[in-house]
Amino acid sequence: QVQLVESGGGLVQAGGSLRLSCAASGSIFSITSMGWYRQAPGKQRELVAVIAIGGSTNYADAVKGRFTISRDNAKNTVTVTLQMNSLKPEDTAVYYCNAVRQLVGTATYWGQGTQVTVSS
Repeated sequence: QVQLVESGGGLVQAGGSLRLSCAASGSIFSITSMGWYRQAPGKQRELVAVIAIGGSTNYADAVKGRFTISRDNAKNTVTVTLQMNSLKPEDTAVYYCNAVRQLVGTATYWGQGTQVTVSS
């Protein structure tokens, strides 16, 4: 099992910055990727950014050049940070941390979600 604990989020004016963090614990040795998804009211959950175990990253077109995902490995935890700059009102959503673990088959884990609100 993998436990995900998110922090960060909140309310910011357009053009501002926020940073989200997600700490993974438990069976982290088999995590192959971690990332952030978001879901706005009335919309489907969508990928924001993902970072693979090798360090490669992938971003949604809507956030490229504004958001940066990074990873910090410690002995018993992995922390993934999403630095969000130049925020826009359309970035308003609940942001969810995601981890994919591959051991015997694939398992996906989600954080509880954190609200990001960007005012115009």
